[in-house]
Amino acid sequence: MPKVFKKESGDSEKITEVAEIVSPNKQPPKQRYINFEKGLPSLQRALGYTFKDTTLAKLALTHRSYDGKINYERLEFLGDALLGMIIGEALYYQYPNQDEGRLTRMRATLVRQESLVIVAQKLNLSSHLILGVGERKGGGRERASILADTVESLIGAIYLDSQSVDVVKACVLSWFAELIDNVNDQRVLKDAKSRLQEWLQGHKYELPNYELLETQGNAPNQIFIVRCEVDVPHTTPIVESGESRRIAEQKTAEKMINQLNKLVSDRIIKLKP
Repeated sequence: MPKVFKKESGDSEKITEVAEIVSPNKQPPKQRYINFEKGLPSLQRALGYTFKDTTLAKLALTHRSYDGKINYERLEFLGDALLGMIIGEALYYQYPNQDEGRLTRMRATLVRQESLVIVAQKLNLSSHLILGVGERKGGGRERASILADTVESLIGAIYLDSQSVDVVKACVLSWFAELIDNVNDQRVLKDAKSRLQEWLQGHKYELPNYELLETQGNAPNQIFIVRCEVDVPHTTPIVESGESRRIAEQKTAEKMINQLNKLVSDRIIKLKP
């Protein structure tokens, strides 16, 4: 396996190589990565990338609560640097009329936690996270900071696995395409539940009601079925399912927004002044 970091002459501190951390002889016992193998195919389809060395994928998903020494933090560091470069280059070419200050603000918007969470939800990363028991019970799968960090760690992992900036760039640009195209539209950077709430409040309606109807299967492979209702005339409840309650709620909110917009465009409902 190629070395990633080299010790420069005169360095007083030896930098541990990522390749060493994830080598077959160094990884934790296989049973510690519960359901990783089962979930890997769906993860790779979502990422648009197939790992040659799947231990890198494991490492990218492993939070420090699971193993204090072997976790995604070093990959996150690498992915953060790559993400900034890739997004910066994309903005440079896509927005040729913007000055340096504006491009800097646009990049900051795209690499901030809120944007990374949107990408994580798109990739359904929450169901693939490897967390300690306490973090799982504490809602770690939906924690924004963990989801954002995992996006960056996967970027780092794909780069190390492929040894190609072009490969990781293609992945990142596919994940961020909608956000880059709509970076000037703040609505795109908000999740569906937030947008639905703002729509209802802006038109003086009550907040939406989300109800968990059913949970199918056993943890960690459960499916959550959620219903969303709003107190707006002519609307019908939306029912959706997801691998977490949050995902199911986001799906119902997105469809409810679409329903409301169609009712308005068809002039079936009149908005409150």
